[in-house]
Amino acid sequence: MDKFVIRGGKPLKGEVCISGAKNAAVAILPAVLLADGPCRIENLPRISDVNLIIRVMEKLGATVKMVDDSIAEIDPTAVSLYTVSEDMAKGMRASSYFLGALLGRLHRAQVAPPGGCDFGVRPIDQHIKGFEALGADVSIENNMVVCRANELMGGYVYLDVVSVGATINIMLAAVKAQGMTVIENAAREPHIVDLANFLNSMGANIMGAGTNVIKIRGVSHLRGTTYSIIPDQIEAGTYMVAAVATRGDVLINHVTPKHLESIIVKLAETGARIEQFDEAVRIRMDKPPRRCKVKTMPHPGFPTDMQPQITALLSLAEGDSTVIESVWDNRFRYIDELRKMGAQITVEGKRAEITGVPCLKHARVKATDLRAGAAMVIAALSCEGQSEIEDIIHIERGYENIVGKLSALGADICRVSMD
Repeated sequence: MDKFVIRGGKPLKGEVCISGAKNAAVAILPAVLLADGPCRIENLPRISDVNLIIRVMEKLGATVKMVDDSIAEIDPTAVSLYTVSEDMAKGMRASSYFLGALLGRLHRAQVAPPGGCDFGVRPIDQHIKGFEALGADVSIENNMVVCRANELMGGYVYLDVVSVGATINIMLAAVKAQGMTVIENAAREPHIVDLANFLNSMGANIMGAGTNVIKIRGVSHLRGTTYSIIPDQIEAGTYMVAAVATRGDVLINHVTPKHLESIIVKLAETGARIEQFDEAVRIRMDKPPRRCKVKTMPHPGFPTDMQPQITALLSLAEGDSTVIESVWDNRFRYIDELRKMGAQITVEGKRAEITGVPCLKHARVKATDLRAGAAMVIAALSCEGQSEIEDIIHIERGYENIVGKLSALGADICRVSMD
């Protein structure tokens, strides 16, 4: 098992290029199973979650050829298996997307409950509600979610809560169903739009992605296609926060600035200077950050996947800040790790009260989940001395070549064996 060793206190300066979006990639790859021919997926991030998804697809019968590190050619025509076992699904939240994809392709799916980061319960009741509205029978058998349908018919689904996972899964199941499916109170995240654009490039008929009402007119066939995944807004946001925390000057390339609006607004509140270009953002900071209040919300609100990172930043802010988590029940588990570094944070339920300190101190900490791990990296970069971050397997689920990218910005970071 490896760890990151970071000698902090150096401003990040230079340019960094953002990889393809993790959250889009892990939805688009299972969607390839719906195609009648080969697909070429470009701008794939080189992260462990993508590797796991590809491994599952191969076990189901797909043929995958990596043209290079970021391009995969996938032929799903031989896929006839419909079971994703616990061994295949563990460690990966996106395994649930195989339910919708296999149900849409084979009218059968049997998938173990999803793994991934543990910061709250992951109910799939809204997923099941959507599948049943399309005519599927859903049951839990031997700790597996089992879906069966003689045929899938379009239906009406109102999501009781805004759920990214349920929106994606219903889209995957409905795209080849007979008739019209309507999803109300749908999630609006950029990767929802990216999935819809990918499916439409194969011949699907999806309207309204990016709004709270998505309409899907089923088609009988989906052709193979070539598609490039959007840039990762959360990776971009993480480097933006790191630049502010270290009082640096960083140009972040290959981004969609519109996807970063809520992050830009909050970082501007802390005093950061931000310039936006067509496909880049420059962020500069030369003073202590100011306090602010952050509340996570479904898109277009401030993303829950950026909550730990901005909490680490606000630990250094002048005055008292508040962070409210409105999406997940238990996403403040990492706070004890920040306290080891001198952060003054109290948590009550979904609310964190932060009293900023002039500087954090180096320490040995753990990545309790993917985005919490990114927060530990930001905290370590901001403070003098040598910090060590363990359980980095979580971080590498969602950040491509984080050591190389930070090193190119002047950070003193290396990956070493804990042995």
